[in-house]
Amino acid sequence: MNTTVLSPIEIGSYTLPNRVVMAPLTRMRSPDGIANELMATYYTQRASAGLIISEASPISSQGIGYPAIPCIYNAEQVEGWKKITSAVHANNGVMFLQLWHVGRISHPDYHNGELPVAPSPIQPKGNAITPSGMKPFVTPHDLSIAEIKEIVQHYRHAAQNALAAGFDGVEIHGANGYLIDQFLRDGSNQRTDEYGGSVENRTRFLLEVTEAVVSVWGAERVGVRLAPSGTFNDMTDSVPEALFIYVLQQLNRFELAYLHVVDALESDIRHGANVVDLAVLRAAYNGILIVCGGYDFERANETIAQGLADAVAFGQLYIANPDLVERFAANAPLNKPDPSTFYGGEAKGYTDYPRLTD
Repeated sequence: MNTTVLSPIEIGSYTLPNRVVMAPLTRMRSPDGIANELMATYYTQRASAGLIISEASPISSQGIGYPAIPCIYNAEQVEGWKKITSAVHANNGVMFLQLWHVGRISHPDYHNGELPVAPSPIQPKGNAITPSGMKPFVTPHDLSIAEIKEIVQHYRHAAQNALAAGFDGVEIHGANGYLIDQFLRDGSNQRTDEYGGSVENRTRFLLEVTEAVVSVWGAERVGVRLAPSGTFNDMTDSVPEALFIYVLQQLNRFELAYLHVVDALESDIRHGANVVDLAVLRAAYNGILIVCGGYDFERANETIAQGLADAVAFGQLYIANPDLVERFAANAPLNKPDPSTFYGGEAKGYTDYPRLTD
């Protein structure tokens, strides 16, 4: 029998009915930073996914860099997320929370005038999305070693909160140019202490965060997301293949639930990405590998059949198709996503996409 995205799979502690993963998708529908009933409807509609990975959720107020994002660092936020997990579980879904710190991809407007933080004081190109509109990124404050250790504890605390909120596991967001990625890449990390310079030193922060989160959840309920070829948020590295081979070899020792890799996107290639081939990453990593990045049903099945990935995460297809699994199974047409409603707003473009049975 051929293995496809519709085949069952064991990921960590869970036996999942399919390999269709709902990718983490920032939607900005949480104006007060607390997960709400509208979000519960949205996620419940998509509970037939083998695994739902939540939108990224900041681990502290320092980790915020976008408006209307649901957070996971205080008790009120935990109570909000409980509504989501209860609703998803009532519909037989499995859901991990993505833990997030944006690092330098923020703005003083979010921090009472204080600078965002990063491994090194390097201003990224581009603009921050602030509550009052787009503003140029600033030169961030470079973290002291004591401050780095404190952020590791913020990850631990947020992981504890995710457990209290009823999630089935957590994913550490180490991709897309945010804080962990900023430590990994030599284009954003020019430190000369034990957190910078060599590949080993630049990987230290990710490994410390992973150890902290695993201490709360157990490795079998923790995933890590990386984007080895990513250029988003002004990311570069001089030798990414060597860097990420080392990173994956180090992550092997944890025996995590999965590794989630963002494949090279057209936009990355357009921006001069030094592409790390998926086959290289597959060879370096021993565990379950989830891949994402513009996949459709056919390409997903081909990638699994070739042994390059064990499951595939879908982003925009899940925005527009709450019953994506059922549509794949029926070989049915797919709704087209409306990019104008991706971020912010209310139900339009969020919970009103039709299902096959509507």
